Amino acid sequence: MLTNKKNLLLGALCLVPALGWGQAAKLQSFPVAAVRLLDSPFREAQQTDLAYMLALSPDRLLAPYRAAAGLPPTAQNYGNWENTGLDGHMGGHYLSALAYMYAATGDAQVQQRLTYFIDQLELCQQKSGDGYLGGVPGGPAMWAQVKAGNIKANSFGLNDKWVPLYNLHKTFAGLRDAYAVAGSAKARTMLIKLTDWFLDLTANLSDAQLQDMMRSEHGGLNEIFADVAELTGEHKYLVLAQRFSHQAVLGPLLAGQDVLNGMHANTQIPKVIGFERVAEVGGDPAWAGAAAFFWKTVVENRTVSIGGNSVSEHFNPADNFASMLESTEGPETCNTYNMLKLSKELYLAGGATKYLDYYERATYNHILSSQHPGQGGFVYFTPMRPRHYRVYSQPQEGFWCCVGSGLENHGKYGELVYAHRGQQELLVNLFIPSALTWAEQGLTLTQETTFPREERTQLRLALKKPRTFALSIRQPKWVPAGQLLVQVNGRPVATSAAAPGYVTLTRKWRSGDVVSVALPMTTTAEYLPDHTSWVSFVHGPVVLAAVTDTTDLAGLRANGARMAHVPNGPLYPIEEAPVLVSEGPDVAAGIRPVAGQPLTFTAAGLIDGERYRNVQLVPFAQIQDARYMVYWPVTTPAGLVARKDELRRKDQEKRALEARTVDYVAPGEQQPESDHGFEGQQTETGTFRNRHWRRATGWFSYQLRNPQRAARTLRVTYAGGDKNRNFNILVNGVLLQTVRLEGNPQGDFYDVDYALPAAFQKPDAPTALTVKFLATAPSTAGSVYDVRLLRPTP
Repeated sequence: MLTNKKNLLLGALCLVPALGWGQAAKLQSFPVAAVRLLDSPFREAQQTDLAYMLALSPDRLLAPYRAAAGLPPTAQNYGNWENTGLDGHMGGHYLSALAYMYAATGDAQVQQRLTYFIDQLELCQQKSGDGYLGGVPGGPAMWAQVKAGNIKANSFGLNDKWVPLYNLHKTFAGLRDAYAVAGSAKARTMLIKLTDWFLDLTANLSDAQLQDMMRSEHGGLNEIFADVAELTGEHKYLVLAQRFSHQAVLGPLLAGQDVLNGMHANTQIPKVIGFERVAEVGGDPAWAGAAAFFWKTVVENRTVSIGGNSVSEHFNPADNFASMLESTEGPETCNTYNMLKLSKELYLAGGATKYLDYYERATYNHILSSQHPGQGGFVYFTPMRPRHYRVYSQPQEGFWCCVGSGLENHGKYGELVYAHRGQQELLVNLFIPSALTWAEQGLTLTQETTFPREERTQLRLALKKPRTFALSIRQPKWVPAGQLLVQVNGRPVATSAAAPGYVTLTRKWRSGDVVSVALPMTTTAEYLPDHTSWVSFVHGPVVLAAVTDTTDLAGLRANGARMAHVPNGPLYPIEEAPVLVSEGPDVAAGIRPVAGQPLTFTAAGLIDGERYRNVQLVPFAQIQDARYMVYWPVTTPAGLVARKDELRRKDQEKRALEARTVDYVAPGEQQPESDHGFEGQQTETGTFRNRHWRRATGWFSYQLRNPQRAARTLRVTYAGGDKNRNFNILVNGVLLQTVRLEGNPQGDFYDVDYALPAAFQKPDAPTALTVKFLATAPSTAGSVYDVRLLRPTP
């Protein structure tokens, strides 16, 4: 029988009580294989994902592993991120996705694909001879350098490779899931061999060297090592998990300090999942507290209504969401994928239903919306910018991180619908049509509902024999107090609150019993966490949004270009977006249901102007292939003119700059630098006033694209406080400017434009420009905040 991670790992732990790592968690999720989805948008998403998964070539995904092991590939690498340095990361995600999809559906093709993939990976591991398994280009030689203590780490690289630890984590996680979710004993053996290889790799490195390595993005390796400690009962793996936990992130969290502003968001979340797992396995409540504090500050201070977070992959300032509204690079799907994992772990550890409230919101809105429901394809960024849109991957071209996590997401919908405490309590957490088989209890529970289209759900029980147990139904925070009403076999019944956040019925249950639950929903207005006058509407757990346009959807189906995951169509002026005008503070009072159309609303009484007055608000997950509004500017009648002027001033300059920009890199930000071929020596990054910078006592460079040879100017942004810094700017090896920074009397950021030589305009001129910042010893190059190629002003 298939089992889930928690059951397998806890079962393994029970075999080794002498280690004294504490009792098994009282609260457990069910195996993924115990829950089958019934007809609903979630099952449709599952089936769409399954088709996308089977459209991929396993041999092309395996090619990087075979090459790294010295075996001839049987097919060519995929392109995009899979042949530009992150080769093999998709294979790890794919293994996890196959494991979850097989467990969730029992599909024979998925089982065959999973078995084949594991068998082929086993050949690669056997060929390596030392337990190593990975697709990192040139990996064995690079790992040999690391083992010898030759470590060169930065935020997105290790020893001149693109985040190889992050890449390797996907393989670790794939093997873990193939065992823990799909029951592959072979994957368990391979996982332990790979962990032993990593243990040997790091055995002679000091703690300081390990912390230096962890400056490079490394996924949730500490989580994996804690899992291996639990499934084997061997203490050495717990020690490895503790040693390979990033103290620069853990320390402030232990002290209850929020230092997340400007951090690369998805680099941190997997680390924190690992802190929670180390706490569970090692029995350290302080580390669990650190994980809970992280969750609190991200969810309460940095998360928008759909459940996502981050701008351009980084945590924006908690007190300023302006960039969230302006950027085309809104919440990243990978972040929410990982926040769901963290929420699940925290819920199972302590039982607090606030984690389920977030889990539900993010699942119904961000995750469900991140896959195209008809054609398939996954979303990287979900812009919150008014009247912007999303783009989708294609199976043979896009291999972004959010394609990898996207493959997994839609096979996991059943993993937390139900939970149990021992054999005495069954908990219903989510209202998703599904059938649960609890074999140990001889029970099948079928949840029949079209929620959220209807405000109710029904639970039908089939039992081999009558049995007494507690049935607890989650009391969502969106149900008004006292209005979650329960009937058993058509009769109202009293419930208790034995478990906080639940209503509970304890009785002798018989086959054929039917429990009906009323789930009344109201519409509320949620402002951005910085409390500025931008509002989103939520009906129950469902975020409402409106289609405004279906025009200028450039790159809607992304090709294999490196930046194709960004929705780079025209920016529509923010000041021309619809504005809500409300006399009083209760903006949601102006939202009215449309008769005869479930989950459809109008804001006609609030919207200023005729153009958008009749748009309809519907669940955000229903909106695809369109520009949309999730957040709306809101003002009073008296403040309307001033509000429009404010929006116009803020947005006009940004759009003018975007129109002139040929190419742009944000120094110090991981993905933009990687996408622009960053190289450098004796260089470092940091943040100042919530903006990222890079500087060097040596040099650093980027490759900027100038495909039409239209660029006439290189614009560089500096900070006013940087003085007495001397360096040269070179373009394609030719000196463009000798720079001496003397600061800015206003102490603010400022731009300097450098004219490009006319030679770069010639028909035979190169279309790639390498811009290099070279320090003049003993001075410093930078700090540099933005680097842009600009067209002439129209």
